[in-house]
Amino acid sequence: MFEPFPGNYVWNLSTNIALNTGAQLNEVLDAIRPVIERASEGDDATEAYLEAYERLGDRIAELADEDLLAGNALSASDKYERAAVYYLTGERMQRIGYAPRERVYDKMLSSFDAFLAHTDAPAERVEIPFGDTAFPGIFYRSPLAGDRSPVIVHVNGLDSTKEMIYGAPLRNELARRGISMLMVDHPGTGEALRLRGLTAQVESEAWGGACVDYLESRRDVDPERIGIVGWSLGGYYAPRAAAFEKRFKLCACWGANYNWGELQRRRAEREGENPVPHYWEHVQWVWGKGSFEDFMKFAPAVTLEGVVSEITVPFLVTHGSGDRQIPLEYAYAQYEGAVKSPDRELKILTEREGGIEHVGGDNMLAASSIIADWVAARL
Repeated sequence: MFEPFPGNYVWNLSTNIALNTGAQLNEVLDAIRPVIERASEGDDATEAYLEAYERLGDRIAELADEDLLAGNALSASDKYERAAVYYLTGERMQRIGYAPRERVYDKMLSSFDAFLAHTDAPAERVEIPFGDTAFPGIFYRSPLAGDRSPVIVHVNGLDSTKEMIYGAPLRNELARRGISMLMVDHPGTGEALRLRGLTAQVESEAWGGACVDYLESRRDVDPERIGIVGWSLGGYYAPRAAAFEKRFKLCACWGANYNWGELQRRRAEREGENPVPHYWEHVQWVWGKGSFEDFMKFAPAVTLEGVVSEITVPFLVTHGSGDRQIPLEYAYAQYEGAVKSPDRELKILTEREGGIEHVGGDNMLAASSIIADWVAARL
């Protein structure tokens, strides 16, 4: 993995994710150069990290505005998308309640909305009805799909967003194979958490079923060809949803989060790397818990023990051999536990092919092509 910040895993991973989801290397290097020496300060320096990426986002958004005034809508759309990447990269690293975080998140949403407004990509913002509320998503229709397209529902991890999923290569890899994608900020993530107060829930099949309901309402979707993919904590959400929402025709996970609750005990004992700064505040926010003690009492419920055995559709587990967040043993446990799947496969990514870090932080294309090929052969 590219590691410009010595000894700071979370900053390095965040920057690598940006580079995998639409950032430009030289723009990133120019932005982070002034804060590299502060990486050793850890969580105490995350505000400087935000300032660096906000300045970069502002510059690219201004250039997009100039393109738009000049009548160059496509050039503008590309820059708005990239500005959104930069804003999100800084925002994700901040503590809960830090006011500039909210300002930068708003800039990210505005930039991404501007991208959608001016792009020629077949992408649209959508709303997924969920009980007496709703959560937002992005629907991307493959240009190669027929009248009724197969669709993958791609769900978030602990701290990702639908915009990050959009920028990752899996969307395009599926589209090249005629498969569309619905990317959602489901409860506990993105807009659903930040702006609507929808916290995460163990029963991901509830909001997963809402995604299927929405897709079934679209005349351009084949309701018999809907699958689900999740990365990071989505490696818990997606298998759980597929186990109990039987309308999903297949499931793939990108990072085998087999026993996330147990992983929290290990993290409390300082085993493994944290995905974001201010970690314990973050997980309490995501799950709606008021204290560390309440969270730790709750966390054991987030497990796939006794759950993956209920998956009755094709099931793919991918995992990086060098994942510093989720132990490799969980990939084997997740695969071996899916005893009712008629077609299960385990793929451990190695240094030779790339994608060994958490969710392929070093190379997202490696797992993306594997998942896309596997899905296309079955959906």
